[in-house]
Amino acid sequence: MTTGAGETTHPGQRLLDTAGRLFYTQGIQAVGVEQLVTEAGVTRAIFYRHFSSKDGLVVAYLEARGAVAEDAVTAILAAHRGRGALLAIMDMIGDNLCRPGFRGCGFLNAAAEYPDPTHPVRVRVAEHRRWFHGVLRTVVRDAGHPDPERVARTLVILRDGAMMGGYLDAPRAIRATLREAAENLLTS
Repeated sequence: MTTGAGETTHPGQRLLDTAGRLFYTQGIQAVGVEQLVTEAGVTRAIFYRHFSSKDGLVVAYLEARGAVAEDAVTAILAAHRGRGALLAIMDMIGDNLCRPGFRGCGFLNAAAEYPDPTHPVRVRVAEHRRWFHGVLRTVVRDAGHPDPERVARTLVILRDGAMMGGYLDAPRAIRATLREAAENLLTS
């Protein structure tokens, strides 16, 4: 496999890219190691050289998804503060709901497949959720709301619902509702 620059993609990256696509579209438990190595064009030995187990690959997949989200939020926070930052974050989430192939939140999907809260996959999901909650709390505080903790908790729940609603219902309507709810929370 080659990149746009014509370079050979590293086998570990091919596995991670393949896992990202398959886990998101088919579900984590539905995808076996054999399918991963076949579609990534690597051997089982190469798989296990890069990842200690399938669960190790799942954690790496979530770390990669989290890094993309963190980079996007960092860019928003570099350009906006307070109310503007919150609405830009909600718009980013809403735009994500409307993209082709949207199947909900990769973190929520992973959590649904790993019920044990002490499992490394669930630990990574919890870390990501704590990070997002903290970002929202800071942004809401910067917007001057007197109870940023309550509003941040509410926004996380709204985001979770929007992620499912965007997959199951009309994503453009969910996007508009998410933004409206965020605006209303800032004035409550």
